[in-house]
Amino acid sequence: MFLLVKVLLYEQKDLYMTTTTYYNMKFKQNKSFFLKQFGDTPQLRVLDFLIDNYSFDFPMTIIAKESNVSYNSIIKFFSNFIDSKIITKTRKVGKSDYYKLNLDNLFVKNLMRLDWILTKNNTLKELDIVA
Repeated sequence: MFLLVKVLLYEQKDLYMTTTTYYNMKFKQNKSFFLKQFGDTPQLRVLDFLIDNYSFDFPMTIIAKESNVSYNSIIKFFSNFIDSKIITKTRKVGKSDYYKLNLDNLFVKNLMRLDWILTKNNTLKELDIVA
């Protein structure tokens, strides 16, 4: 999907010069049942991405890109996730710190369990199978 942006270059004597830019934005086509149930906020998108990829660790830039959240937005709440031990720092590669879900945290365990239950129940409903 492309996003069309018109930018005002300059305004001079009632003459407006604009340029049109197309940005290739990555939009998640199918929202997860987790996001459908609880809302589509940046914090929940990050948690959803990390739950789906709980075995792996990622730098903040990749987490931002893959969860479709701007890096500046992640900066605002990421430290809260670390302080509350939802996310843990696993290693440092070069200048990048890598993070993953803290699977020892009871909240994270229950969140992953909830995500699985939502997915299972909604999938069974879509297939017309009674659980």
